[in-house]
Amino acid sequence: MIVAGFGFRAEATLASLQDALASAQHGQAQVTRLATPRDKAPLVERLAEVLDLLLVAIDPDALCAAQTATKSAFSLKIRQTGSVAEACALAAAGPGARLLTPRHISQDRMATCAIAEGFA
Repeated sequence: MIVAGFGFRAEATLASLQDALASAQHGQAQVTRLATPRDKAPLVERLAEVLDLLLVAIDPDALCAAQTATKSAFSLKIRQTGSVAEACALAAAGPGARLLTPRHISQDRMATCAIAEGFA
């Protein structure tokens, strides 16, 4: 399974998510699921509907448990993880998952997307 994880600001739009996904997806296998923190799910649900993909809502505890490649001071302060996008992708992809791409930032800087591969 290939999971695209998202982190984003409150001002992000569907276009922000699409741009971040396109950047992260470049050269990677086709995404089969999307993931985001549970409290941010409504915007990503819209993208999941557009792409006809399953959305996995990630609990805050799972974000803290993931080992991310990126170490954003803001993400560490707010979400206790170095990258929300990376943590979501890894958590949704399951045990033994690996990052295929670290977070990519949308051109408007409102959203990030990372892609992980899971073996479940």
